[in-house]
Amino acid sequence: MNDNIAYVSYEIVQGVASIEFYHPKSNSFPTLQLEKLIETIGELGKNEEAKVIVLKSKGEQVFCAGASFDELLTIEDFATGKEFFMGFANLIIAMRNCPKFIIGCIQGKVVGGGVGLVAACDYALAQDNAAIRLSELSIGIGPFVIEPAITRKIGITAFSELTLNPKEWVSPEWCKEYGLYNQIFSTEEALNSTTKTFSEQLSAYSSDAMRHLKSVFWENAAHWDTIMPKRAAMSGELVLSEFTKETLNKFKSK
Repeated sequence: MNDNIAYVSYEIVQGVASIEFYHPKSNSFPTLQLEKLIETIGELGKNEEAKVIVLKSKGEQVFCAGASFDELLTIEDFATGKEFFMGFANLIIAMRNCPKFIIGCIQGKVVGGGVGLVAACDYALAQDNAAIRLSELSIGIGPFVIEPAITRKIGITAFSELTLNPKEWVSPEWCKEYGLYNQIFSTEEALNSTTKTFSEQLSAYSSDAMRHLKSVFWENAAHWDTIMPKRAAMSGELVLSEFTKETLNKFKSK
């Protein structure tokens, strides 16, 4: 595929649906691409051929850089801002609602909303280059929308450590210790091989049993439909502040 063209694609092989996403700007997500990923997860959730879902991105350096800064810079009113920040909220809710297990295959760094994406996976396998960072506070907002998904995995104390140190990268080993990653691998080959074996093993199990088990995993997340719009409103207001606009323009000029 053309390295300048963003995409979300999938294939189903022997019961395993593999979703791959790509954006030329560090696998960031503009709204339209988020909507495509949400649509794809919803479609595969209903597809009887897909027993389990693997989520991965193209490239080696960055798994996901979060929401698109280019689109963030275009926000000029509260309603647009709130809608923008609902993007990852809607994605996380779609992953929660999907009746299939979603396995994250994480290669490269993970930033901002991308950390929420990883946290919403039911199981995450990562390469040892998959450091993470929650950078939102440094630009005058916060990881409000993705917080429930992250805290569900690592707890509020670890989340606080991440969000109050927005310029520091946290190691994959830290992520495994606190439960964001389940396994870490030293090579791309080992990561992909284990992801393939693990997902194929899951695909052989009872779909009904896995669906019920997933509902148990997520049973404390039903209230997110109410929380996340309120959190998106927080960011939608803050993104209009003079501090955030000045900071974003500094990033743009670099």
